[in-house]
Amino acid sequence: MIVTLMKRVSTPANRFAAYLIVTVLAGVPFFGLLTVWGSTLVGHYAVLRLWDDVLLLVLLGIVCWWLLKDRELLTWFTHSLLVRLIFAYAALSLLLGFIALTKGEVTGKALAYGLLVNLRFLVWFLAVLLTARRAPFLRQYWPRLLLVPAAVVVVFAVLQFAVLPHNFLSHFGYNAATTIAPIETINHNARYIRVQSTLRGANPLGAYLVIILSALGVLFLYGRRKLVCLTFGIVALAALFASGSRSAWIGTALSFFTIAWLRLETFRGRVLLGAVGLAVVILALGGYLLLKNNVSLQNEILHTQPHSAVTITSNGAHANATENGIKDVINQPLGDGPGTAGPASIYNGKHPARIAENYYVQVAQETGWIGMALFLSIIVLVAIELYEQSSASRLALIMFAGFIGVAFVNLLSHAWADDTLAYVWWGFAAIALAALPEHKDAS
Repeated sequence: MIVTLMKRVSTPANRFAAYLIVTVLAGVPFFGLLTVWGSTLVGHYAVLRLWDDVLLLVLLGIVCWWLLKDRELLTWFTHSLLVRLIFAYAALSLLLGFIALTKGEVTGKALAYGLLVNLRFLVWFLAVLLTARRAPFLRQYWPRLLLVPAAVVVVFAVLQFAVLPHNFLSHFGYNAATTIAPIETINHNARYIRVQSTLRGANPLGAYLVIILSALGVLFLYGRRKLVCLTFGIVALAALFASGSRSAWIGTALSFFTIAWLRLETFRGRVLLGAVGLAVVILALGGYLLLKNNVSLQNEILHTQPHSAVTITSNGAHANATENGIKDVINQPLGDGPGTAGPASIYNGKHPARIAENYYVQVAQETGWIGMALFLSIIVLVAIELYEQSSASRLALIMFAGFIGVAFVNLLSHAWADDTLAYVWWGFAAIALAALPEHKDAS
């Protein structure tokens, strides 16, 4: 178990730290709406986007104070393999960033943003892990904290797709040129829209819904309110479809398959499940071959309409971006430093932005093969811990299944760079791993 040491005494600092976590977890599903709408009221859109990171900084200060006061906790912290890997990854990122900055290969703004989005979810994970051990109510009330904000996001997504005018969010300050586009389309075809609800985009919405649908799937199987979970799940699936995020569709399927696989403990049951999964894949391929010339299929599913308004479809852009990213990794195995690739590279001055459309390739572009090995070791260790607790903890099972889906999503996007996904998955994963043995049923 990751955390075996921590005093459970209720103090003002413990409660304040827990309230900070609640604020972030309840607020980040509305990140896009809060920041854009807030900027129309007070301005400073770029500054408002850092609200969750500011709260993380405050939380980090409290956690550091705990470490300084509690020698036993500090001993565990410095001897934990996971903590050491995270610190090694952070140190490598800082070193490569400093080298890139001195060589003029990255601007200060790009470097700062790159370090922020690459390291914040790992720092957040450790901070929540330690806080949740001191604040048991985070483990007791996680279903409400996860699903109540999700219900608002899901309902608004469906309304945005089926009822509201496409420019509805423009009334809240959404603007493609300065903040966030009020609606996304497939290959610039206005007949085929993609909704983002209250998040920063359609793909972040899809990635977020992988976690929510994982939770509803687990609660449906192991919980009592099956009708509520089923109804919520159907609406969430509609929102997932409306997002148009194909990577999230596949990620959700992988997550559901993982839940079912772990639910079936017999060899025969898992063989049957595997056969069903194979049959679904075969049917999907058969449907593609039969309907590949259907206009609706080309637009909504494949994004490959021959008469599209763009010369390069989203599929082609994805493939080219990933291929170029892999070439960068081969040519520069030591990495070019944070801020030189991924979303942060947009701020890298005269240097061209390098968006690989693959988070793992981005990590390798920035931190090289060593950084990639460290990062993969970190996420694998966390996944193993979640898997080991999944039989006793519903939240651990949700996060493990969600990890399988989100890990796939990151193959086709920079999902971990999004505030909502980074804070939600890593936060609830930390809460799951901080559960005490006597609280297994509650978690």
